[in-house]
Amino acid sequence: MRASAMLRMATAVLLCATATACGGTTATAPPPAATTPAPTSRPPDPAAVAANELGRIPILMYHRIEADPASEYDQTPTKFTAELDRLYTDGYRPITIAQYLAGAIDLPAGTHPVVLTFDDSTRPQLTLTDSGEPAPDCAVGLLEQFHSRHPDFAATATFYVNNAPFGDDPRALPWLVHHGYDIGAHTATHPNLSRLDATDVQRELVQNVRAITTAVPGTAIRSMALPLGVYPVDHALATSGTWDGTSYTFGAVLLVGANPAPSPFATTMDPTALPRIRSGRSPIPFDSTYWLDRLNADPTSRYTSDGDPAHISYPHTQTEQLAPRWSPTAQSY
Repeated sequence: MRASAMLRMATAVLLCATATACGGTTATAPPPAATTPAPTSRPPDPAAVAANELGRIPILMYHRIEADPASEYDQTPTKFTAELDRLYTDGYRPITIAQYLAGAIDLPAGTHPVVLTFDDSTRPQLTLTDSGEPAPDCAVGLLEQFHSRHPDFAATATFYVNNAPFGDDPRALPWLVHHGYDIGAHTATHPNLSRLDATDVQRELVQNVRAITTAVPGTAIRSMALPLGVYPVDHALATSGTWDGTSYTFGAVLLVGANPAPSPFATTMDPTALPRIRSGRSPIPFDSTYWLDRLNADPTSRYTSDGDPAHISYPHTQTEQLAPRWSPTAQSY
């Protein structure tokens, strides 16, 4: 071997030993292979899940949830939880009135939206403990516990509150808003609006809006529920008005009953008169059990999600039921 070749070999050995001693490597590692992005899962064919996003949606109405109900509008914690179980088993998933009005219904394919609403803002609906958590036997506590057992059943609802809500606990409204619940107006003192003049109707609603926005600044109040289900003489005042320099405008007015609401995408959707379904302690005509049975017996009539929030899917036979403003995102099959 020539001297020059031997010198080059010795130099290479020396460099290798030095690199190893310093924690280096004898060879450069190859660059990592390019990562191929995982394919984005696509919603199923709407026909495969019998999607019908022009179908009807149950908006359930609750009042007090307590062990000894005093009214047919109220029910026990056991019955309330049993109804949540039934809704879950039947494929319903909660949304809020705000989501309904916006058409922002993002649910798994094959499931159905349901809206849980609570009137009168009583302590059996929400009682916060000293630690600031919902008491386990109030409606919110029960709903939160159900969600912990079924994470795909959102703990959310729309609360129609009066002034001094939930026992006048200043923590209550902020807690609800912070945890994803929706707040609506229900007047300051829960009067029969048909017995008030126009000024007093507007005063009731303005004072209610002021109380809510003072408790939770920046809160958008998108809807109101009529106390006793009764409109003011001038129906338009339930939607908008002004008193003492403050104006209000609601995107929807909710009734007391007694049937499922239209899809927000349907021509029949009237936001000034959204029907609700009563849920109470005793059998009453057209209650939640009656309508959930009816919708199960006629599944094509209820709203069934296609799993794709960017599109509105429905059978082609229902094309005439689509409100024109939703046409750009609609697809029939």
